[in-house]
Amino acid sequence: MSAPRCLVVGAGLAGLAAALDLARQGLDVEIHESGPRAGGRCRSYFDRELDCRLDNGNHLLLSANDNALSYLQDTGAGDSLSGPNEPAFPFHDLATGERWSLRPNRLGWIFDPTRRVPGAGPGDHLAALRLAWAGSEATVAGELARRGTIYRRLWEPLTVAILNTEAEAASAALLWRVLKLTLGRGPDACRPLVVREGLSESFVTPALAKLTSRRAEIRFGSRLRRLDLADGLVRSAELGEETRALSPADRLILAVPAPVAADLLPNLTAPTKFRAILNAHFRLAPPPDAPVILGLVGGLAQWVFAKNGIVSVTVSAADAAMERDAGDLTSTLWAEVALAYGIDGGTPPPARIVKEKRATFAATPAQLRRRPGPVTAWRNLYLAGDWTDTGLPATIEGAIQSGKRAAAALLSGL
Repeated sequence: MSAPRCLVVGAGLAGLAAALDLARQGLDVEIHESGPRAGGRCRSYFDRELDCRLDNGNHLLLSANDNALSYLQDTGAGDSLSGPNEPAFPFHDLATGERWSLRPNRLGWIFDPTRRVPGAGPGDHLAALRLAWAGSEATVAGELARRGTIYRRLWEPLTVAILNTEAEAASAALLWRVLKLTLGRGPDACRPLVVREGLSESFVTPALAKLTSRRAEIRFGSRLRRLDLADGLVRSAELGEETRALSPADRLILAVPAPVAADLLPNLTAPTKFRAILNAHFRLAPPPDAPVILGLVGGLAQWVFAKNGIVSVTVSAADAAMERDAGDLTSTLWAEVALAYGIDGGTPPPARIVKEKRATFAATPAQLRRRPGPVTAWRNLYLAGDWTDTGLPATIEGAIQSGKRAAAALLSGL
């Protein structure tokens, strides 16, 4: 039998992670990406209108993200993230003007008023334990909405940020899993981390260089149009203008969005509902005392990221805002940023509004049941992507973990 050839379709983080693990084992790896560049939703680009380099979205990692940190170490980009030495998450209530910082530690931080959510006592914080016993159909709002202040100031914004799904519909069980992997592991797992330069500089460019050093082949503009499926195998793949026959030893990892995978594979059970993310990038030097990340409650803006010469705003579960005019969104978000920063909220600086209507799958109980694992009904075909069943939401960590799981399943099958 000839040596196995591994085709990875999709050069987002899931595909790159899978390809890195396979190439490290010495396998012959080809990556096929339909677009002109790698990274998927996690990349940087030069915006000519703002005359600066932007990340296509704002991504926050935590020190608990073992798969993402391992990926960065593997590609030589382990030192490309920055963050505080201890967990600290500053918040500002736009409605009341109150400010506070959530600072979990090992010694009962919920009993320290300077470390917890103001207006909420220790019992309110401990109410999150209800999620541990929530049924598979339970939602976050159904379990925690009665807690009042802490729900509005912590659980609701945290749910939307982590799951990109409104708390009224979001899975309580999935949020609990994330809390276990972060707060449940103590403060060392909760430190916020952001890219020091850009998403591409951390997650994409070093990975491509490492793949090249491992003799992997990367082809851009190579769209998978059709798979020939017969007798439990992928027999051939129509990639661009070429039809590639697969030998019995060859393997294929499909690391594409859920709708694309569903079009290619008959009867695939995959998520069918999605949620939007809205980002606004303002060409503005942040105030010197601006925190790297600031959580906002009581307005449209949810998180503000201070970067070099850029202030970026993220609105998750943003479906209701997708039809709003860019000028209207710019004015609204700028007024909230100015209020939070305590600066002049007059004419907005140059801005770019970025809308992703189907940014992630909807993290509802019904959609979670539609997430497939890496192994498929076809013996030489595996799935990767943050929409597959990783046990995590659609995040950088989930995407990388999915790629690693697909690669592990493929190697096990060999």
